[in-house]
Amino acid sequence: MAELRPFRALRYDPAHVELARVLVPPYDVVGPEERALYYESDPRSAIRLELTRRPEEEATTDYSQAADILRAWRREEVLVQDAQPAFYGLRQRCVAPDGSAAVREGFFALLRLEDYAHRVVLPHERTLAGPKADRLKQLRATRANLSSVFFLYDDRGHELRPVLAEGFAAPALAAAVDRAGIEHALYRLDAAPLVQRVQRFFADQSVVIADGHHRYETALAYRDEQRAQAGDSTSEAGCEWILGYFANAFASGTLLLPIHRVVRSASVPPEARWRERLATWREERVPLGGSEEVPGLLAKYLEPHAGEHAFAVDDNSGSLRIFRRPADGELGVRVLEREVLGDVFGLDPAAIREGALAFTSDAARAASLVREGQGTAALFLNPLQPDDVFRVTRAGEVLPQKSTFFFPKLPSGLLFRTLEEQV
Repeated sequence: MAELRPFRALRYDPAHVELARVLVPPYDVVGPEERALYYESDPRSAIRLELTRRPEEEATTDYSQAADILRAWRREEVLVQDAQPAFYGLRQRCVAPDGSAAVREGFFALLRLEDYAHRVVLPHERTLAGPKADRLKQLRATRANLSSVFFLYDDRGHELRPVLAEGFAAPALAAAVDRAGIEHALYRLDAAPLVQRVQRFFADQSVVIADGHHRYETALAYRDEQRAQAGDSTSEAGCEWILGYFANAFASGTLLLPIHRVVRSASVPPEARWRERLATWREERVPLGGSEEVPGLLAKYLEPHAGEHAFAVDDNSGSLRIFRRPADGELGVRVLEREVLGDVFGLDPAAIREGALAFTSDAARAASLVREGQGTAALFLNPLQPDDVFRVTRAGEVLPQKSTFFFPKLPSGLLFRTLEEQV
């Protein structure tokens, strides 16, 4: 099944760089207006390896400039490569959306690339051609994994927790607090018994891609290119492996947050249509004033129905409407798409793909969009559970678009991995 290996990470030298200044969010969540901010934050910011300064430059770039920067930083020892291979633990501390403190512990390792058909690596969403073409240009130019794919594994018995704890007990290699206030601490996990125990655990495990589907499929395409050029495959070649971050989906700090829907322009249906199309659902209404009240009301009135099909609606009418009915084994987000967005609002899958909805993990922001006239109604969901993710992906299916938001995100810049290193 999943084959993991230690590796020699390429990391910022703290003697040259203040890590907090060069960390950036994942490339696919950096907004167009934020690129300049990160470019100017530090001349050695990881954004200079990941993205062009302006979005319109992506179409024509071959990322040779990123490759030149990477070589220069290595030559100048801004980036240095560790002498011995290891797994690398990452402890992240953050404030969850409900205001509670959260700590997630996971680790970086190399994962042997496997085609989806082998059912070792399981996707949970479909990808787009454009982002994969862009990331392939970058990979060809730099021959490096500049950011990690985020994988979930199933360890509901917490078998690995005491094993990894040994590595987290040592002093951190590096630590930083990013612009979002999330603390990141990196640890070296290289004790032979620890490495071997982790490898044995994953030998009969499949893993689910949480974030990084485009990067993973890009790595598969690049591997196949290299195999074709070489005439065969070499299992130890760098292109046969990818940098991955691995987190236990059932650990308390692995937060799977809901992504809420905002109906952009379709009219809110009349009351008769709600009653007709949702006849089997029970409804409760609670007074709602401003958007800032929404998170607290969801915690009180929607979250207790996590075991049912349930959703809430805010159309700026002064009430938050909570609908629920017994669960039947189907994913709630699919039920919402079919019975509410489809049957009530009249939005078919094609309309959704073409932009009929806006998506956000921030409930207050969703309600604000309605009040600002950028939407007619906000639909709020409870989060999926880890069992939902594994059940669907193991069945060979993918989740509906924007089903869940994995938090906290992995920043770029903590470590890199070069393909030149023989595994």
